[in-house]
Amino acid sequence: MSIEPLIYAVIFAAVLFLIEGIYLAVFGKSVRLESRVNRRLQLLEKGESRESVMETLRKEREQHTKTLRIPVIGMLSKKATVANIAFTPNAILAIIALLMVLVFLALTIATSAGLTMRIIVSIAMGYGAVYVWLSSKAKKRMNLFEEQLPDAVELMVRSLRVGHPFASSVNIVAQEMPDPLGTEFGTLVDEANFGADISASLRQMTERVDVQDLRFLAVAVSIQSQSGGNLAEILDGLAKVIRSRFKLFRRVDAITAEAKWSGWFLSFFPVVALIAINVLQPGYYDGVETTPVFLPLAIVVFVFLVVNIIFMQMMVNFKV
Repeated sequence: MSIEPLIYAVIFAAVLFLIEGIYLAVFGKSVRLESRVNRRLQLLEKGESRESVMETLRKEREQHTKTLRIPVIGMLSKKATVANIAFTPNAILAIIALLMVLVFLALTIATSAGLTMRIIVSIAMGYGAVYVWLSSKAKKRMNLFEEQLPDAVELMVRSLRVGHPFASSVNIVAQEMPDPLGTEFGTLVDEANFGADISASLRQMTERVDVQDLRFLAVAVSIQSQSGGNLAEILDGLAKVIRSRFKLFRRVDAITAEAKWSGWFLSFFPVVALIAINVLQPGYYDGVETTPVFLPLAIVVFVFLVVNIIFMQMMVNFKV
């Protein structure tokens, strides 16, 4: 036993930071969700036409849908579509290949692992780091979209009540809201200006953005466009429902936070303790690892650890 597991963890963390650094270096700060001005408005301010901006955003939005059916790559493409990553599919594959080479070189320099093990770990870290990074980006983007949606619906309600049509209210949201919601609604406005039905475009947005409350908005707009009625009152009620659901989710998260952290701690503490023991005292298990029952019992312990993690996550995975 050696310090190699800790080295693997450090290399994996370094790979994650490297991916983020490459992404920001290539595309700049305009792709960051923390920007108060959404990316569509930033492109328009640079002097680009609405048509070219719409084509640029649509290309970035749809470029990963062509690889969804490819095994293994499809998992990355799905996350990249939700996260709206500006990297092309070929660029993602190139980054995975680059990371595999870098991890292989790092393992060769820092560890004494065999060639087969280095190749397997390099492939796992290269692919796994990109998947974790894309998952993190997708989750962050969806959480922000879900948080911004009540404010956007209320902004549309105020706009409708002063006499603006629905398309104009959506345009106001596109100008006032930051990313990710601002750019998505801006693309909606541009498509409507070029002749697309805004209700159909809104339904297509629900396929890209996996947010339940957005589906409620699309259904409400679609029903109102077919049957008529006071859209402002409908959206006002919808905004109250969305905000109430959001508050409920946050309250449940706050109440169950202690249980979730306890579950994570109890799941990973044995693994952390095992690594710490081998780092601090590498020869701690020398007296028993040569016995015939060591390997079977180690496999049994590993299986129990996996079962413990699964059951602890099931116990703290609260559904609302």
